[in-house]
Amino acid sequence: MNNNIAVISGLLVLSFICAASSAKDYEVADFAEYQSVVAKLEPGDRVLLEDGHWRDVEFVFSARGTQTNPITLAAANPGKAIISGRSNLKLAGEHLVVRGLVFKDGYTPTDSVISFRTAKPKSAEDYSTVAVNTRLTEVVIDDFSNPDRYETDYWVSVYGKNNRIDHNHFSFKRNKGVTMAVRLDTVHSRENNHVIDYNYFGPRPVLGSNGGETLRIGTSHFSLSDSLTTVAHNYFEHCDGEVEIISNKSGKNVLKNNVFFESRGTLTLRHGNGNLVEGNAFIGNGVDHTGGIRVINADQVIRNNYLSGLAGSRFGGGLVVMNGVPDSPINRYHQVDNAMITGNTLVNVERIIFGAGSDEERSAVPSNSRFIGNTIINESMMSPFELHDSVKGIDFAENRVNFEVEEALQGGFAKISNVELAVPELPVKKSEVGVAWYPKYEKSDRFINGKSVSVAPGTDTVIEAYGELSSAGELLLDEGDYHFSKTLMLDKALVIRGAGKGKTRLTFARKSLVDMLNGSALRLQDLSVSGLRAPDDKANAVIRSDSKPMNKNMQLELLGVEIRDLDINKDFDVIKLRKSTFADNVVVKASSFVNIKGTVLKLDTEKDDYGMYNAEYINVENSQLSNVTGGLMAVYRGGTDESTFGPHVHVDRVSLESSPAASSTSSSILLHGVQRGLIENSKFDNSAPILVRHTVGGPVIRIEDNVYKNNPLYKVESVVSGMESTFTANNNSLLGDQP
Repeated sequence: MNNNIAVISGLLVLSFICAASSAKDYEVADFAEYQSVVAKLEPGDRVLLEDGHWRDVEFVFSARGTQTNPITLAAANPGKAIISGRSNLKLAGEHLVVRGLVFKDGYTPTDSVISFRTAKPKSAEDYSTVAVNTRLTEVVIDDFSNPDRYETDYWVSVYGKNNRIDHNHFSFKRNKGVTMAVRLDTVHSRENNHVIDYNYFGPRPVLGSNGGETLRIGTSHFSLSDSLTTVAHNYFEHCDGEVEIISNKSGKNVLKNNVFFESRGTLTLRHGNGNLVEGNAFIGNGVDHTGGIRVINADQVIRNNYLSGLAGSRFGGGLVVMNGVPDSPINRYHQVDNAMITGNTLVNVERIIFGAGSDEERSAVPSNSRFIGNTIINESMMSPFELHDSVKGIDFAENRVNFEVEEALQGGFAKISNVELAVPELPVKKSEVGVAWYPKYEKSDRFINGKSVSVAPGTDTVIEAYGELSSAGELLLDEGDYHFSKTLMLDKALVIRGAGKGKTRLTFARKSLVDMLNGSALRLQDLSVSGLRAPDDKANAVIRSDSKPMNKNMQLELLGVEIRDLDINKDFDVIKLRKSTFADNVVVKASSFVNIKGTVLKLDTEKDDYGMYNAEYINVENSQLSNVTGGLMAVYRGGTDESTFGPHVHVDRVSLESSPAASSTSSSILLHGVQRGLIENSKFDNSAPILVRHTVGGPVIRIEDNVYKNNPLYKVESVVSGMESTFTANNNSLLGDQP
């Protein structure tokens, strides 16, 4: 051996041993101690946060480790250092590790909870304020959400280069803004070679607005830049924020071996070219709006993915190939060109769409593309293909199906029979992602497992019984009269169950019977409510959402309920959801509404026309209205944004008499911007027409099998000029005047 080489090797080993032996652990108990040590950290050092709540702290972790001796910020005991209040973490430097922290019970005071940058670099050569070669691992961010649902922030903003984000747990981001965003706004963060792997992306509740993506890579402004980011072996569960689960907006990214479980929306190649989508599993189990992959732009490769039980439509379908805009601006839709879609297996996928979004603007059909060697099997043996424009620019070959295909697709598909496809092993298991010491989401009914309490008639007996509940519960009311001298301020899930309509009778003396606070759910069942003792005031309601913005979605149910005599003034609604509040479900069944000077479901307060709305699913069945001057419902979703699925409205077997009167200038039902609506098997007697206002998104509104006494039954208006209407009306019967 060369003696010089031996000496150098020995010196390197000695220097490594010396560096390791000189590394220090700093256990810190408060933020002042943290600040005193962070400035003097050397390679190999560790800062260990002691157990407890670290409240209202803004950590800056700026240091320079080495590849063999990184500098670490960690919980002394993983999961026991809780970062709460108005807190965040900024990283800068190189070879850093952050491990074992939990962010909960608070929100960031800035635009990010964790940022891989302390400030925007001042020059192209200056990397001092960004993090490179840094690892974020075994960190939990759980419901660390701004209390105003439409205040925007990110949970993780990834800048710099060569960073790894792995084995983290992110669940219940409830306010606007991407859960994790890879940012490309300076040269320091492009062609970054980040790896995002083995993370658990838990539920992302429906936002009711654009801005609910779970992961975004780039933005439209920098979408012609390459990111070179790898997203692999992550688990996305119930990520329902909006139509894009992953929004890819840059080039040459690899998205592989991820699982999307019952998540509403798609992996969307929204901008950027040359991306690879490979080996992912999309498991929908028939859940509404579960989607797969949406293809836009050039040189995309989609191969060997498994898609099963996907019920999504339009832009949220199982596999969607978009039309583009000729000579598209950078922020619109670039033409699909040279796409390769091969080796994918689609089982019980309801829709595979080519030319999606085709209209006067989006007229550039896919070109130079191939759809080869895919297998599509449907138990129904019905074709899932929808051709919204020409498919001449796509070469179809060697595909297998178990149904008859459309004429335009003849030649590229072979029909097979008696197919039994084995369900493949998922590319990653839920147990393999995130952290072992923090529980993952398990779906449950909000109303079950609550304590049941019997309540006797009287004044405020219901409110007093509610005060004894520490969590979700059920109040069982006897026959008799119950009066509320105060509004019940509801902050949990509650069932109020009576002995039957007319037997259990509720009155109230304030502007509302119940105010729904953040995170609450209410079911009223088998009882009657009267407004006779309510104050003569404006803006009364039986149930209303809090006047403050919310970030936790509500649930409201009226089952077998009678509401009457809300006529103390001219402004008295049954359910009124206020601005910046949102319900997953509003359900009315087997209920009646009599003599009301307002609207049964007042869901129209989001009138800024930015695509926001108050409720996702509105379902009214087997109910009666008489003399309700505001009609059954007013549902409003304005603007031209295409990022949401709702609102959804279903009305079935409902009778409306003079609700409002036919001579009224109002409407019996207002559907403004509703995306899915079905009004069926209902009777409209001396009642104003249904008013349907189309906005955008290809709404599907159907009015079918209804009986009406006064013309017209409905009016349809288009808010966006030139938009093709998808409204249909069938089998409705006009009775005319009857004796």
